[in-house]
Amino acid sequence: MKKQQGGSERTISERTVSRLILYRKRLSGAHEHQKRFIYSYELGAMCGVSSAQVRRDLMLVGCAGSPNRGYDRRELLAGIEEFLYRPGTQNVALVGLGNLGRAILSFFAGRRSRLAVVATFDIDSAKTNCVTFGCRCYPVADLRTVAAAARIEVAMLTVPAAAAQATADLLVDAGVRGILNFAPVTLRVPDHVFVEDIDLAMSLEKVAFFARRGQQMERKHA
Repeated sequence: MKKQQGGSERTISERTVSRLILYRKRLSGAHEHQKRFIYSYELGAMCGVSSAQVRRDLMLVGCAGSPNRGYDRRELLAGIEEFLYRPGTQNVALVGLGNLGRAILSFFAGRRSRLAVVATFDIDSAKTNCVTFGCRCYPVADLRTVAAAARIEVAMLTVPAAAAQATADLLVDAGVRGILNFAPVTLRVPDHVFVEDIDLAMSLEKVAFFARRGQQMERKHA
């Protein structure tokens, strides 16, 4: 596989990043018995995108395959990871150790990842200064100090809607540049801060709608 120069300097969209993360996931899950090389149409079939889209995405990050053999799986995975992640581990904070926060923390506990949850925060004194799933919980009042010491630039927000904006303000003030927001509110943040909203209720409603639609189509063609 050839490595092209200057690919990582080009503007890249959120959708492209999402596809690259999916490519990495599929390549990481490949079994050892699979062949060493993979064609763009094969990776596209695994991810539900066209082969042309795969090639465009990989060229953006500086990766080009061979027409005869395709892409070397290991080199391709390494190239994508080099583009997506910084060297070493990137520290993440979780704010709000309620039921959802604990479930998310449990999911990440013990996983070997380039992203590591190193601190949690809550306003409940019964939860602070305790260790949950191997991660210490601190008072929200200590967020700035702890974030600076741990070099935290990414956070997951699982607080109630009423507290979301004020908590986001604290995160931004503490130097956080990326927020995964589970609160059902639109956060107001500076332009340099990226926010990804995850609304579980809306997602479930969407799934339910298309489930009903699929059932109606089945009945129509029965």
